[in-house]
Amino acid sequence: MKLLKINRLEEINTRYNSNRLEKTTFFQTMKKVERTGGFHEEKCSASDPGTEVAKRLWASAGMGMVSGLFVKLAYDTSPPAPFDHRIVSAKRVGISSYYNVNRNEILGGGRFGQVHKCEEKATGLKLAAKIIKARGDKEKNEVKNEISVMNQLNHVNLIQLYDAFESKNDIVLVMEYVDGGELFDRITDENYNLTELDAILFTKQICEGVHYLHQMYILHLDLKPENILCVNRSANQIKIIDFGLARRYKPREKLRVNFGTPEFLDMWSVGVIAYMLLSGLSPFLGDDDNETLNNILACSWDFEDEEFQGVSEQAKDFISKLLIKEKCWRISATAALKHPWLSDHKLHCRLQVPKFKYPSALWICHCLSLLAYHYLL
Repeated sequence: MKLLKINRLEEINTRYNSNRLEKTTFFQTMKKVERTGGFHEEKCSASDPGTEVAKRLWASAGMGMVSGLFVKLAYDTSPPAPFDHRIVSAKRVGISSYYNVNRNEILGGGRFGQVHKCEEKATGLKLAAKIIKARGDKEKNEVKNEISVMNQLNHVNLIQLYDAFESKNDIVLVMEYVDGGELFDRITDENYNLTELDAILFTKQICEGVHYLHQMYILHLDLKPENILCVNRSANQIKIIDFGLARRYKPREKLRVNFGTPEFLDMWSVGVIAYMLLSGLSPFLGDDDNETLNNILACSWDFEDEEFQGVSEQAKDFISKLLIKEKCWRISATAALKHPWLSDHKLHCRLQVPKFKYPSALWICHCLSLLAYHYLL
């Protein structure tokens, strides 16, 4: 699908959208900040005296705003599934014995079939039923591979499997339900003000999910914005879905891949998605399918579009380390999480600072940030 050019990144370093960064983010106490959490893997060490001094400075001002200059406090880790991780095997009974499936409410669809909202009869738990057309043994074995892969996945950024059912003509996967829609919709929605810091938050979670997959020696092989769901309509929390093409691999063994959209293969995919999040554009989009394919094969892309005006150099460097033709030169998920674009709190500070309505608030924030910065050096 050809993406529209969306001018959503103007004045990205200074724009303040009060609907998306609530006042409570700036005025909550540090104690509440610690409860809600920031970048959970990057919390400051309690043994760091500079950090403790900074915390006391922030707390004495009665504000959480200065901590927001180092990380965006609006970022929470994605919530876990509303059920414990479980090992699932397909039951040879009708799904209607256990679940009410709303055939009129379609959550999504694709080559596999459709996803419907459903509810477990015994508990009232709201879930999603992915109905996959599978008539032959080959098709059924492919779906069972998806079940096998999902049985190994227990991570907040990966959708969780709850149950499965097999019949003559299809297999139904019952999964965790989230209602935020596809990340693709956020990218293409002209009314959604997607900032660079939002792109960082989304990309970081995607990398965390991919990092977990690779630790389990699993490749997703079909990462794209359509296969990333937002947890809800307001927060920047995501879950990776659709493991139909996922494959296990053994280290030091080459995995022959003849499937999946060529533009989206794991770390390559992360680079493409980050590019889209920052610009609303596809990096390889040509005037027709043939030109697009040639651009992909030649790895021909650039940052020349006006949408990249004001985007940080760290963001461009991050993408440049992923959209590389030779896969051996692309950075891993581990290295991506350590890249300054995802890990540099000072950069996140600069991207987050809003235009304050009252000069006094800006002055206080500026003074306290200078003091905190001094002690953190």
